[in-house]
Amino acid sequence: MKQRVVKYLTLSIMLTGLWSCGTVTEQQDSAPKVKPDVSKIPDAVPRDEPRSKYGNPASYEVFGRRYYTLASSENYVERGKASWYGTKFHGRRTSSGEPYDMYAMTAAHKTLPLPSYAEVINLENGRKVVVKINDRGPFHDDRLIDLSYSAATKLGIIDKGTGQVEVRAISSKNVVASTTAKKDVVANVTPTANAVSTQTTTMGKVGLFLQIGAFSTLSRAEQIKQQVQQQIQERVHISSVERVQTPLYRVRIGPLESVEYSDRIANQLMGLGFSDTRLIKE
Repeated sequence: MKQRVVKYLTLSIMLTGLWSCGTVTEQQDSAPKVKPDVSKIPDAVPRDEPRSKYGNPASYEVFGRRYYTLASSENYVERGKASWYGTKFHGRRTSSGEPYDMYAMTAAHKTLPLPSYAEVINLENGRKVVVKINDRGPFHDDRLIDLSYSAATKLGIIDKGTGQVEVRAISSKNVVASTTAKKDVVANVTPTANAVSTQTTTMGKVGLFLQIGAFSTLSRAEQIKQQVQQQIQERVHISSVERVQTPLYRVRIGPLESVEYSDRIANQLMGLGFSDTRLIKE
C-alpha cells in the first residue's frame, strides 16, 4: 500500500512539473517592477547535457490533449505565436527540475526534449535570441513557445504580450560549425567558382516539409492524409518514427520549394481546420 501511495505521489509531482507554465495568462502574470538591462544578459550557449529525468515522458496529457515528446531536436523548425511568463512563476520548479528564472534566457515548449536549445526569431522585427528550453508549455492551442521575461524583452514582445516567431533548434555542434564557417570565410575572402558550386549543391540537398500532425495510429494518419490530399496538389505522405512504446505516424507535405511557399500552404490548411502545422527541414 505504501509503495502504491509513493507511486501516485511521484506521478502527481511529475505532472505538476509538466504544467508549470501551462496555465499562464496575461491577467495573472506580470513583469518585474524593477526592469533589468537585458542588453547585459547574454544569450544561452548550447552545450551537451543529460536529458531531464522527469521532463521527457514519451507522452503526457494536459487539459484533455495528449502531447508526444520528440526523440530529438535535430532539424526542428516551426513558426507560430510566442508568449512569455514572469513574476508568477519566478523561482518555481520547471518541468526539467531547474527553478524558473525570468531573468535567464530560457523558454518552455510542449514537445522538444528537455533540455534543448533554440534560436527564436521575431518575424515582425527580425530580432533573434538563443534560449535554453527547460520547461513545458504553453498549453494554449494558438501558441508555440513561452519565453522568459528577458528573452521576450530582447525580442520586443513584452508590450504586445505575444508575437509571431520562428523557433529553430540548435546544438553545440551548430555552434562549432558556425565558428568554423566564419574562419573559412576569413581565410577565403574570394571563393573560387568550384567552391560556390559545391555550396549550392549542399544547400540543395536540404528538404522542406510541412508537417500537418503526428498520430499514434496509422489509421488516423491515413484518414488525415486522404482528407488533405483532396485539397492540396502537393504530395502528402506518411513517415513513421519508431519508439520504445508505440510508433508515431507523421503526416507531411513536401518536399517544398521554399519557406514562402510552405507558408501559403499552411494558410490554406488553416482554412481547412489544420492550425497546428510545423515547418521541418531535413
